[in-house]
Parts: sequence; C-alpha cells; structure tokens
Amino acid sequence: MAGLGWDALAGLAVAGIMVPEAVAYAGIAGLAPGRALAAGVAGGLAYALLGRSRFAVVSPTSSSAAILAAALANLSGVSLAGGSGSVGAQAMDANVTALTLLAGLLFAALALARLGSLAGFVSRPVLRGFTFGLALTIIVRQLPHIAGVPDLGGPVWSVLWGVVRAMPNWNGASLACGLGALMLLALLRRWPVVPGPLLVMALGIAGARWSGLGGGLAAHGVALAGPAPLALALPTLPGDPAVWLRLAPLALPLVLILFAESWGTIRTLALAHGDRLSANRELAALGLANACAALAQGMPVGAGFSAGNASAAAGARSRMAGLIAAVALLVLALWAGPLIAQIPRPVLAAVVIAALTHALAPAPLLRPWRLGRDRWTAPSAALGVLMLGVLDGMLLAIGLSLAQLLYRLAHPSLSELGRLSPDVPDDPEQGHDFVDRRAHPEAGVVPGLALYRPNAPLFFANAETVLGLVATRAQTAGCKVVVLSLEESDDLDSTAAEALAELHATLVARGGRLILARTHDRARAVIAAAGPAMAELARHATFSVADAVALAQTPIPEA
Repeated sequence: MAGLGWDALAGLAVAGIMVPEAVAYAGIAGLAPGRALAAGVAGGLAYALLGRSRFAVVSPTSSSAAILAAALANLSGVSLAGGSGSVGAQAMDANVTALTLLAGLLFAALALARLGSLAGFVSRPVLRGFTFGLALTIIVRQLPHIAGVPDLGGPVWSVLWGVVRAMPNWNGASLACGLGALMLLALLRRWPVVPGPLLVMALGIAGARWSGLGGGLAAHGVALAGPAPLALALPTLPGDPAVWLRLAPLALPLVLILFAESWGTIRTLALAHGDRLSANRELAALGLANACAALAQGMPVGAGFSAGNASAAAGARSRMAGLIAAVALLVLALWAGPLIAQIPRPVLAAVVIAALTHALAPAPLLRPWRLGRDRWTAPSAALGVLMLGVLDGMLLAIGLSLAQLLYRLAHPSLSELGRLSPDVPDDPEQGHDFVDRRAHPEAGVVPGLALYRPNAPLFFANAETVLGLVATRAQTAGCKVVVLSLEESDDLDSTAAEALAELHATLVARGGRLILARTHDRARAVIAAAGPAMAELARHATFSVADAVALAQTPIPEA
C-alpha cells in the first residue's frame, strides 16, 4: 500500500505538469490543445501496458512538437486530396494523425528488427547540440507570447529581431503575466514534489477570471489558450497515396529523435536507480503508444525529460505512477476543459521556457572540450538547428553523427607496439605486455621485427589504406617480418581479407613474412577461406602478441 501511495502522489504530481505542458506543446505544433491532451492520455496508458520504465511518462514533448511543426510546414502545399493549395484544418488533422501512426508503425518495425541500438547512431555531443539549438529555438518562439505581440514566422533570428522591433507595442499585462509565471516556476523548483506548472496555471486561470482586474486578463489584451476539447470522433487519414509518400520520409527523423530523447531519459533514470531495461522493448512500447495516440487523434509522443525526472523526484515506485498520471490527465481534460481554455498564453509560454532551461546548461557542451574529443560536434549541431530550422537541423545532426563515425573508422590510427620489460631485471626480453610506444616511450623495440596494431576494425573503407601504411612503415624501418595485431577486428569482410592477402604477398616478395596476432576466431575463419597461402597464414595466427613475437624468432615452419 505504501508503494501504491507513493505512485499515486507521483502520478498526480506528474499530471499537474502534463496539463500545461501538453497545451503549450500543442501550441508549438500549431494544433488544438485537445490533441496533445488526448495523446498524453492514450500514449501514457499504452506505454503502461508494454513499457518497463517506472519513471517514464509518455506524452507530447517539446522536440516532437517542434519537429511535427517543421514537418507540417513541409506539407504546406499538399491538401487532403493531394492537390496544391493551403492545407485546411481537416487536411492538417489528417496529416498529423497519419504522421503519428507512421511513427508508431516505424517504432514497431524497428522493435521487430531488434534495432534498439539505433539510438546510438546519434552521438551524445550531437544530441546535446541539437537539444540546445532546439531549446533555444522554442524559447525564442515563445517570446512573442510573453510580450503580447503577434506570432512571427521565419528563422529564429527573424523572430528575435521582430520582437525587439515590436517593443513599443509590447503588452504590459502580458509581459507581467509571463515574467511573473517564470519567476514563480523558478522559485517552486526548490520543492520538486510541488506541481509548479499546475499551480502557476491555476493562478493564471484565476487571473483570467478575476473581475477585480477590470474584466480579467483578457480585457487587458492577454491572449488565452482557447478551447481544449477531447475529440471523440473516429480519426481521419489522408485518402491520397501521394500524401502518404510525402509523410513517410518525415516519419523517420521524427522517430529517430523521439527514440534518442526517450531512450536517453529512460536509460539515465534506470542507471541512476539500478533498473535494467531493454531498448527493443522500449521501442515496441513507444510504437504502441504512438499508434494509440494516432487512434485518439493525438500527436507524436515520447518519454520527455522534465516529466520523467518529475516522476522520479516525486518518488514513483512502479509503472503505476505513469498509469495514474494518464488517468488523472484524462479526468482533468474532461472536467477542467473550460478552465484550460482560459490559461493565459504568457503562462503557457513560461511553462515551456521553464521546462527547457535545463537544455541550455553549458556544462554538457563544454565536456567534450575538457576531454579533447568531438569539440565542434555539439556547436555544429546547435548551429544547424538555428540556421536551417528544426527538421533540416536534425537531419544535419544525424548526418554529423554518421560522418563522425565513418571518418574515425576510415582513418584509424596505427600503433607501433613495443615490449614492456618485466620486473625481473635479469630477464629483460621475456615481457609479455606489448603497448603503444607513443603512449609508453619506455617500451622497447624488438630487434628485426615491426609490430603494428590498427586501432579500429579493418573493413572495406580502411583496410587498403591501413595495410598499405603497414607495408610502407615496415619497409622504411628495414624490417622484413611484420607482426600485425588484429585485436580490434572481431570479423573481416572480403575487402579486408583481400587487402591482408596483398600485404602478405608484398612481404613474401621482399623475402619477409607476415604473422597475425590476437586473431579472433571469425576473422581467422575468413582468412583461412581466402586461399591456400592465407590458410597457412591463419594456421599460424596467434592469440597473443608475445606468442607472435616468439614465432617470428623461430624458423619458418614447414607446410
């Protein structure tokens, strides 16, 4: 019972955060608030059935809303029937439902293919840079709501400059409402159990209804959220295959960033609390959640950072907390619909800004500089979002991750190995440890031998370059016998096997010899199948560098 009590408290606290955030995220995507509320209810209930994280709260997120808005902007010339012209409300609703459904199906397909490791293809520096740029973009786009000026389209800098130019027309009541909400939200962060966004939202509604303010905030020019009904009709989908063909490519980046964000949140909370989760299981759960959100005429959902951390801080003990949060959200949406319609837009903007300020912390972006790795990756991803927009910036971020991976694999360093002397002073040549001589200058050279280790797996993109460098360095050093450590290559493709055969033939033509060390069984099998000469090479491959050196110092064995 104690555990259920904590889950109930955590669920109610999270529901208090979900209501204002859902309404605000619907505004980011240009949708009716009811779509976000429906998505939070349907997605949360579906995840509770299949998901395994006790802290994850599946609902609309700021990143999914921003990417959805960018995707809908790309469809601005496609109508429900597939013709040209502006997209009407019915067509946009159909496109949102279809895109959410496609996201769910794609999540399910990735789960069936057991591609849970796909999130790893977006490196953490890239994800942090993208998140930073996305957070800054969304925050800047909330400034017109805070200032009480009309929404401004265009790039981020255009929106920012437009707000500055509109300064004489700023609405004082809207500015006071938004800044007051921001300050109160910052103050309430000291008590994580208190649902700060819900409290601020309630105060905003009270201000909108309080006649003591001369007719409420609306009478002073403060915009309100507007109606937020939950749609009960059957979902509508595009009837033209051409629309589906345009939607399908937009679903992939949406799924990639949703899973990267969700799995990052889920995994971080699981590690912090000693939980073990399966990425493939979470993929399937997110697929079900998005499919149900589509059927409920919602919008794409994921496990957001702010709601997940709020659930953990409130003391959630099991997945029951997320289930209770979804039910509480449903009750609030049905009971408090008229009240939600009166939330001042500056308050919603303040909720969005407060939820995203954590993404503007400089420490994660500065960490690569301290490590001396990936220094420009995060700034490049952030700049891509700011310069190119959310969708193209995200594609650039993913491209940066893949380009970074391919560059490192295609340009591996080549270590020259040396022997560390053992602690026995009278036997200096019997050490079994071979290390990189650049990192360990005290390591000694083995006379007459060239010892090398490629520091990445050998495959078609790097094998010829790396093994050609091995042949060149051995010739420059005047060594005919080469010991090549393959410890980084647990397997070889056909290109790598052919390149190894060419290196072997080159050394033999020089009157030398190639000996493979630390050869994995799968790599050994590929080498053995590459021909009689390579079969002999595989037969004498060793499992340690020390054994290879000892073999090199003995006569060539007879076939």
